[in-house]
Parts: sequence; structure tokens; C-alpha cells
Amino acid sequence: MRITLEIPDAILHSLLDGVELPRMARVRYAMPTQPPIGDVAAAVAAELRRPEIRERVKPGQRIAVGVGSRGIARLAEITGALVAELKALGAEPFVIPAMGSHGGATADGQREVLARLGVTEDAMGCPVVSDMTTDEIGRTADGIAVRVDRQALAADGIVFVARVKPHTAFRGQYESGLAKMVAIGLGKQEGAASCHAAGFGDMARRVPLLAELTIARTSLRFGLAVLENAYDQPYRVLAVGAERILPDEPALLEEAKAAMPRVPFDQLDVLAIDRIGKNVSGDGADPNITGRYPTPFAAGGPTVAKQVVLSLTAETEGNANGIGTADFTTVRAVEQTDLGQTYPNGLTSTVVGPTALPMILPSDRLALAAAVLTCNAVGRAPRVLRVADTLALREFAVSESLLDEVANHPHLELLAPAEPLPFDAEGNLRDLGSPGRIPTAAR
Repeated sequence: MRITLEIPDAILHSLLDGVELPRMARVRYAMPTQPPIGDVAAAVAAELRRPEIRERVKPGQRIAVGVGSRGIARLAEITGALVAELKALGAEPFVIPAMGSHGGATADGQREVLARLGVTEDAMGCPVVSDMTTDEIGRTADGIAVRVDRQALAADGIVFVARVKPHTAFRGQYESGLAKMVAIGLGKQEGAASCHAAGFGDMARRVPLLAELTIARTSLRFGLAVLENAYDQPYRVLAVGAERILPDEPALLEEAKAAMPRVPFDQLDVLAIDRIGKNVSGDGADPNITGRYPTPFAAGGPTVAKQVVLSLTAETEGNANGIGTADFTTVRAVEQTDLGQTYPNGLTSTVVGPTALPMILPSDRLALAAAVLTCNAVGRAPRVLRVADTLALREFAVSESLLDEVANHPHLELLAPAEPLPFDAEGNLRDLGSPGRIPTAAR
């Protein structure tokens, strides 16, 4: 399911070729943050060797290890270390995908998602068992069906890895993290659909309700919480016993919110994003960074008049969820889009706006020109920020109109003077790159 386009180039060139684009300067952003974990394996081992965690796993037990699709840095290292420690306790671990509807909501698709994240049988040293079948384990007081992966239910125990962070579509005591992994990740597509059925306005209530029932009626042992710093590097891992997930997670979420990166400008006329993808954020580009949320139930970040998405990451394999939060995109991005990978996100979450296509332009230059033309910066130079993606904020490009703020900001450093955007013969830009990002293989 891909799209072929015929774009009215002549009309667009007549309207947009005369739009003057600002000169842009490269800037380094030295975000204050917590130091990352040096030895991830040692950190995970220390958590599992705590007596109150170690005693939950007995020799000979088959332990299902739930692993999601969120962009957790060093996920393969963390999961591999968790598997190794479970083996050291005499258990027989196996990995299961715990990612709701991601991977096209198919068993093979979810296995492939894990493989792209480095979580394979060879790398983990244990089986990876991908099965979309779930069983209903009960219903909440108001009748919501609670479903859990059948393979997990058949195991002697369940553990999982989850990054705790603000959600992109709702606010509550439990957002992206442990409880949501229990309620939605372990519930596969059916469980995710059940949790999302009433929309994101009800998610803050539903997530803990479903998690509470799952914790009470399954052999869930613990969750391994990962907190990341402003550079998306893990700075803390913490094994949280099943009975402590609901009491302890709200404080972990507040800590994670304080550690998050932020765009250092409150108002932008144009935000240009080189690439979006599910490996960057569940919404392609993290709304907590862009200020562009898919629902009215979350807020924060800068005010952005117009947003442009230029392409998709290779790792997202055509899943363009989140592109609908932009105002403009390119033919290149649409040709990279696989609707079969994209649409299950909207159909499961019930939020279909992020899977829609914005105005499509033939080139990066015309997409940026359309944004500048329509951003309503009357009588002044537009305030433009260009980032590689929302995980790569160590360096970015700003328009000359933002240079005074750069000069007065304690954590921003001008790397080179402003110059015209370097378009190629087709009117496209070379990717800004990912300065300071963790290589994909380690994510």
C-alpha cells in the first residue's frame, strides 16, 4: 500500500519560487543533564541481584521477557543483560514482543521490529516468541476487557523492559512507562484496542485500571524501568516489583519529565524536521519536543506556526505515523510511506489524524517555501528551526532571526555563520545528520 503522485509542479513553482528563505546557522546545544550509565550490564545486574527482586525468579522457571518498540537507547544491551541475569538465576527466559499494534499488528512484523532494535535470538541467547494471540483474563468494574499475550500467560513468570517518559497524547500519573506496558504492550493489538477504545481522554483512567487487574491475575514479577537523560541516553535503570509499579511509577514519571530535552525557543514560525519515524517516537516526531500533539489531552513545548517533515527514517520501514501533525511534507516522504504499516496505528489508537497526509510538495525547497509563505510572519523575518529529528538536538540550524537569542542563551553555541540553505539540483537538502545520537545499532 504505497502512493504514486502527480504533483502540479508548474503551479507550485509559480507560487513558491519567489519566496525568500532565511539564511541558516549551525548551533550546538549543550543541554544540562544527568551523566549516562557507563556499564549497562553491570547496572542491570545490580538491580536483579537485589534480594527483593532476585527472590521472584526460581531455577527452572520459564520467564517471558516483554520488549517493546519504543526508542530506548541501548535496548539490546539492556535486554541482553536482563536475559543473562535471569539465566544466572537458573531461569529459562524467552523474549516476547510487547508493543500493542506496532509492526503492522502481525507476529512477523513485531519480530522484525525487535530485530531492527538488535533484539534477536542470536544476540539475546534465548528464543524470541512472537504471537499475536491473547486471552481475556478478566474485566474491570466498568466492563473493559483485559487481555494478555497467551505466550506470557503460559510462562511461569513475566518481566519486561520499559522506558518511563511523558506520553505524546495524554497526561496522567501513568503515561509511557511501566503501567502502560502492562496494560497495552502485553495486551498486543487486541489489548491496545481495548485500552484505546474510549479515546485518549480516558487513557489516564484506563491504563492503571487495566494494569492493576493484570498485575493481580498474572505471574508478573517485575518491570525494568529505564530513565533517559536529555541526550536520550539511559542514566538510571530500576527493577520495580509488580506490586510497586502503581505506587512508584508517578514519581519516576516526574523524574523523567524533568530530564527530558526541550527546544530552547518558545515560539517558532517554522519547524523543519529532516526525518520522522517510529524508531524516533511513537508519533514519528516527539510532540513533547515539537509542541504538535495528536490529541487535545496533552500539551507543552514550543508554539509552532507551521511544521514541515522532509522524509522518513529508514528504520521506520514506511510507517509514517505522525506525519499528519505536520502542515507540509515532500513527495519523497510520501513515496517512502507504506500505508499498510501506518494505518494500524490510527485504527488501534482511534486517533487517525497522525496517519493523514499534509500538503505534499515536490522538493524540500518548495516545502520550506510553503511553510514560510503561510507562517504569518508579517513585517519581520520568520523564526525558523531545522532539526535532524527529535532525538538529535545536540546540533541544529536556526534562522538569522534567532541569533540574538542564541547569543544570550547559556547553553547554545554558534558553530558557523548563517548561510543560504544548500539545496541540490532537485531542490533537496542533505540530512543534517545526528550529532551526539547513539548509533542505530545500539538503540
